[in-house]
Amino acid sequence: MKKTWVLYGIVIALLVLLGWWVLQQGQVLETPNNSVTLVQDAPMHFWDSILEGITHPLSIFLLQILTILSIARLLGWLIGKMGQPSVVGEIVAGILLGPSLLGWLAPDFSSFLFAPNSLGNLQLISQLGLVLFMFTVGMELDLRILRKSALDVIFISQSSIIVPYVGGIVLAWILYQNYAPAGVSFLAFALFIGIAMSITAFPVLARITQERGLNKTPLGSLALAAAAINDVLAWCILAAIIALVRTGPAHSALLTIGLSVLYVLFMLYIVRPLLARVANRFFSYETMNRTVIAVIFAVLLLSALMTEIIGIHALFGAFLAGVIIPQNEAFRHVIINKIEDLTVVLLLPLFFVFTGLRTQIGLLNTPELWQTCGLIILFAVLGKFIGSAIPARISGQNWHDSLALGALMNTRGLMELIVLNIGFDLGILSPEVFAMMVLMALATTFMTGPALNGLHWFQQKFGYKPDAIPVLPEETQQTPFRLLISFGQPRAGARLLQLAQQLHILGETHALHFTPNADISISEAEIFEKEGFEPILGLADRYHLPIQTHYKASNNVPQEIIQHANRGAYNLMLIGSSRPLFSSDETGGMVQTFFEGIDCAIGVLIDKGFSQIKKVLMVYYDEQDAHLLKLLHQCFEREHMPQFKVLSYAEPTEVAAPYVEKGNWVVQTNLEMSSFREYDLLILSRNFWEIIKLQRYELMAYAPSILILHPGNEPKD
Repeated sequence: MKKTWVLYGIVIALLVLLGWWVLQQGQVLETPNNSVTLVQDAPMHFWDSILEGITHPLSIFLLQILTILSIARLLGWLIGKMGQPSVVGEIVAGILLGPSLLGWLAPDFSSFLFAPNSLGNLQLISQLGLVLFMFTVGMELDLRILRKSALDVIFISQSSIIVPYVGGIVLAWILYQNYAPAGVSFLAFALFIGIAMSITAFPVLARITQERGLNKTPLGSLALAAAAINDVLAWCILAAIIALVRTGPAHSALLTIGLSVLYVLFMLYIVRPLLARVANRFFSYETMNRTVIAVIFAVLLLSALMTEIIGIHALFGAFLAGVIIPQNEAFRHVIINKIEDLTVVLLLPLFFVFTGLRTQIGLLNTPELWQTCGLIILFAVLGKFIGSAIPARISGQNWHDSLALGALMNTRGLMELIVLNIGFDLGILSPEVFAMMVLMALATTFMTGPALNGLHWFQQKFGYKPDAIPVLPEETQQTPFRLLISFGQPRAGARLLQLAQQLHILGETHALHFTPNADISISEAEIFEKEGFEPILGLADRYHLPIQTHYKASNNVPQEIIQHANRGAYNLMLIGSSRPLFSSDETGGMVQTFFEGIDCAIGVLIDKGFSQIKKVLMVYYDEQDAHLLKLLHQCFEREHMPQFKVLSYAEPTEVAAPYVEKGNWVVQTNLEMSSFREYDLLILSRNFWEIIKLQRYELMAYAPSILILHPGNEPKD
């Protein structure tokens, strides 16, 4: 081995010497002219070189993306903390990076970062992002949800387009003379304002229903189905309007619409069956190869290209390509996973900023212009609200659900921005009207959450309350023990259920699981829910135990868990331990938040790999640990329970007398942690856990699995 390294060193040294000799000999080949050129072309100053690198087009483009991505994610996170969809924050980020704020506060930096000659690249990349996004929107539409109440859904969805569309035409009649660009016909202006009033953002609506746990309720299903039909109809109408505006004469428009219909039929009845065969064969990560992905992208891009050539915009073709992807959940999930993160995280923020660069709020510099902006928002809100809520009420929904549906259908978000940019590119919207409509899209999306909160508060305060449940005589009342198992990792849920079963603390059992990301599609949420509960439900079947599951996707998981636990009047919540990123405390971070915010008792499991719990040791420190005796009374007074021992620092009280008589209560002032190894489970209080902070390392070294109990408060009525 040593000889090999010596030989290696000699070879490297000889190569270095050879290279040096060639460089020296090569200088002889230089001519005088070459020498002069080298002197004249001496390297630039270091800082000049740095400046040239910064102003290079590629550097500018990368700096734009970095700035856009950072600001968009930051504002999306901040807005998410306020209970709003993150897309609202990203839209705001786009406006702030445009002339409305950055261009006003730092015009020189704004003109450097977003120089006019650099916006062409930004626009093309953002358009690619929109094509991919509309493809995923088409895939997320699941028209199978229409089967439950198809007539009601069609009635509501059509009304939610017709009413605001007519309102938009009336609004166009009011605005046309003062705000329509020169040369734009009233027909084009009115038809476009009508569609801008009619759009509903299905993707944002889907995320709102997920965050609020409405997606599996009748109200949520109705809203999603109505929004799906709304989107399909709106995009078909928009395609017809674009054909009419682009082609001009009626016969040309009819020809474009006819070609569009033929193309849709071709995609539905020829391309779709072929894709169904592909989906049936390649439906998982394992079987789907890059050739299949290339075929899907080819269909997407060809569809977008054909609709652009026909004259109804590439986005409609991308949307249609997504719709015809076969209804194979696994197949769609794989494709969405490969596209959505790149699109939503990187490409869509570019579109928001490009829209923000077009949005000049500073143009609204008179009270009359702001009054007109308010009028646009009023027409938008009333048109959608009346067009959705009244038909819902007529179809049999109660007033609360009807009004909530009106609030949900008012969500416009990104879909509205796409429509507005199309109108701006076609020259139908002036810069002033474009700015007003962007503010309208932002306002209607932002108000959805507060409107739902207000309706919920009003119902709780003044609304209909069901008849009171008759109170049983005291001797016949039975309050079941309610257990909540909350977990993040699927395996942890099964482990917590196994612990509860072996300690006989099951009772009425509920399982709670959250996905810590509200920005997921409906199909993804269904898959995550299934995968999350699969281990615990499988174990529950083995135990022949009924268990109720609760699932949501949320950006604020700790707060959601606290709210659910406090609403449910549980007796005990079991959770796994959780160490923060910069701490080794097993009960820090999220667990500490639960201790402070949850009313019921909490059990924190530090799992060290128990299988069968046969011997249990409980540490009783002082009178503050009296709540541990409740667990003793509930668990260990039953047959076929594990052997247990109570290790007490204090003399036994009257409550402990039964355990003293059985010889299960041992008083010991010196804690010999090495003896813990003979037990399968160690139970101690949070009070004792905090007292032995300095001894935790030793405890963790010798102890088996540990259950830390926090007393909490009695469940609220």
